Amino acid sequence: MVFLSLSCWIRSRGPDRYWKVQEVLKHARHFRGRKNRCYSLAVRAVRRALVYATKSRKLKKRNMRTLWISRIAAASREHGMKYPALMHNLTKSSVQLNRRVICDLAVTEPRSFLSLAKLARARQQEGFHAALGDGKEPPGVLSRVVLLQ
Repeated sequence: MVFLSLSCWIRSRGPDRYWKVQEVLKHARHFRGRKNRCYSLAVRAVRRALVYATKSRKLKKRNMRTLWISRIAAASREHGMKYPALMHNLTKSSVQLNRRVICDLAVTEPRSFLSLAKLARARQQEGFHAALGDGKEPPGVLSRVVLLQ
């Protein structure tokens, strides 16, 4: 392969720089002041915004968990139980539902949540074997825990 001129062989970096600048300015388009027009200011602002976004993804998970816990606590207080007792007794009864699902049940399906609260109360008052009983379900409980032997 023979190159007749060196300029054809060496790649120009100009267009790459243009697209890099445009990508940064695209992310900074909604910023106020010169940060959305001036590249040197936009680079710093975009980098800072991406750092905030990264931190906020963790904070969002934390905030959602707090919201679920507060909703479950409010619903459990309606049925005369405290949140820690409800969660402890559901765990002891081998109910493997996470807080997000229990929160959705408390908000959208109050009867299903009532059955979970009754199951937790039965476990709290009688212990694990008494909560399972002789195989008959307490009124309002939709499903039973399978006793593993």
